[in-house]
Amino acid sequence: MSQSLHPMLNVAIKAARAAGAIINRAALDVDLLKISVKGPNDFVSEVDRAAEAAIIEILLQAYPEHGILAEESGNSHGNRSSQFQWIIDPLDGTTNFLHGLPIYAVSIGLAHRDVVQQAVVYDPARNDLFFASRGRGAFLNDRRLRVSKRTQLGDSLIGTGFPFRRGDNFERYLQMMQSVMQRCAGVRRPGAAALDLCYVAAGWYDGFFETGLNPWDLAAGSLMITEAGGLIGNFTGEPDFLHQREVVAGNPKVYGQLVQILAPFSRVISDSDDATAGAAAAQATSPGDAAGAALAAASAAGQPGAAAAAPPARKPVRIRKPVA
Repeated sequence: MSQSLHPMLNVAIKAARAAGAIINRAALDVDLLKISVKGPNDFVSEVDRAAEAAIIEILLQAYPEHGILAEESGNSHGNRSSQFQWIIDPLDGTTNFLHGLPIYAVSIGLAHRDVVQQAVVYDPARNDLFFASRGRGAFLNDRRLRVSKRTQLGDSLIGTGFPFRRGDNFERYLQMMQSVMQRCAGVRRPGAAALDLCYVAAGWYDGFFETGLNPWDLAAGSLMITEAGGLIGNFTGEPDFLHQREVVAGNPKVYGQLVQILAPFSRVISDSDDATAGAAAAQATSPGDAAGAALAAASAAGQPGAAAAAPPARKPVRIRKPVA
């Protein structure tokens, strides 16, 4: 790498590469791995745990006062009261890995006061390193990343993920998928959200949406997108997405169009009215129906004045960089 990197980013890159080396060695004999089941279709292998342990060891050697939030061990390591928190997914795409499908990644983000400042997503199968520092841009290896320039959803390629855990609302997701698929050029689901977000930052996808994701799936990739000129938020277009279990991202034009489609499905609007909102939104099968679906959902939920007029369309919300 030719550019000078932030010291904390350098440590994160060292940790990601160490985890990637563990994953690559294990990929040679996947059939020999010990696998546990966290839930239906939700697996964890000894590789996940070994990679996570290596990451945490390197990070805490450099910054012992920092906190840790990791997929497998939670916040059991590090300083829980620290304003700095490393958010780690040691192997995003475990199911792909266990099947020999080379689409998985190591994801490491550093948040300061809940704002992600440094990010690394490492694809060990391709030796591709995505990294970003707040205010200094996003990169793939030595190439600066920029989101795509497409302006119409109808010309856009959209990434997503499918629900797979027990209790996931499959009907709600199929309604969202129907609404998006009818309006875009294509939908892709590789199975590793951290890479999906990087693909938006690289301009390979024009947008992305998914439900049920955790902070370790999103933290690093979210900074890639904003540093590449894109937007990311929850389904209502607000920048509060990291803990909301719903996310939409894209270049600014496509992001705004996706928000209009996905807003009726948002759990942020009202968790208690989720089923009603989803059922009403299912009726939106043409490009002009999104606002009508939101109105129908509000009316069915008994909200005052819902039948009088459709709620105004939300404008895309740009995530503001904190003032130093």
